[in-house]
Formats: sequence, structure tokens, C-alpha cells
Amino acid sequence: MIIRNYASDDCAEIIKLFYDTVNAVNSADYSSEQIRVWTDSAENYDKWKNSLAEHYTLVAESDGIITGFGDIDAGGYLDRLFIHHDYQRQGIATVLCDMLEKSVESGIITTHASITARGFFEKRNYTVIREQTAVRKGIALKNYVMEKHIIV
Repeated sequence: MIIRNYASDDCAEIIKLFYDTVNAVNSADYSSEQIRVWTDSAENYDKWKNSLAEHYTLVAESDGIITGFGDIDAGGYLDRLFIHHDYQRQGIATVLCDMLEKSVESGIITTHASITARGFFEKRNYTVIREQTAVRKGIALKNYVMEKHIIV
């Protein structure tokens, strides 16, 4: 496995990974209607490309296949962390998250964790600040605002 910085040429493969993973993995915790509105964002290539370029974005790659990615902004907001559905539970998310967390200069990292991801972040000493409901196209999706205080 190689961890490297994001390159703009990765965007299409990353969007596909996101779409496929949410459909394959997160469907255990969200309805098909919720999955549909969640993955609708995959249609906005330019928004994804700009966001990934603006954030500190890392890509995990194995044998030329992107197996995961994550990104964090300068303020410590961990925006996305997704692992290809065929590469789950191999430590990829842990390695990516370790590296993203080390890039933060502030003492707090925040994320909005899905129901599916909550346990992963709790094992990493993130605390649930509150449960919230995000509404997309009139459909409610439950997630959790979580924080981790880091020693700088």
C-alpha cells in the first residue's frame, strides 16, 4: 500500500470509490432513498475536484488501484474518509486518519460521522458532541458531530 498526496487526475476514480462504497457499505445503516440523495453529490465533478484540491487530501493506492482517500481542511475539519468496499478492515482508514490528524495544527479535529463510521471514530477517541440530521433534497440523514482533542 502506498499513501500519497491527491492529484487532480484522481478525482474521477475517487468519486466512483465514494459512490460505490456508500452504496455497498453504508446501505447497512441507511435506506436506499437516503443513499440516493447522499450519493447525488457524485454528479458534481467540479465541486469535488475543487474541494479535494483545497483540502489536504491523501490517497491510498494498491497495485495502481485507489483503495481509499481522506481529506481535512486547515481548520481541522475531517471532511471525508472512504475506503473502497473491497478493501475494508485492512487498516487503510487508520493509516489515512493518522496522517490527516498529524497535519492539524489546532488542538481539535471535527468530523460529521455517518452511523456506519461512528464506531471507527469512537475507537480513535473521538467524542460525540451531538447527533444531527442532515437534510438533502427533503430526505433526512442521521450523522454525528464528533471531536477529538489532540496534543500539539
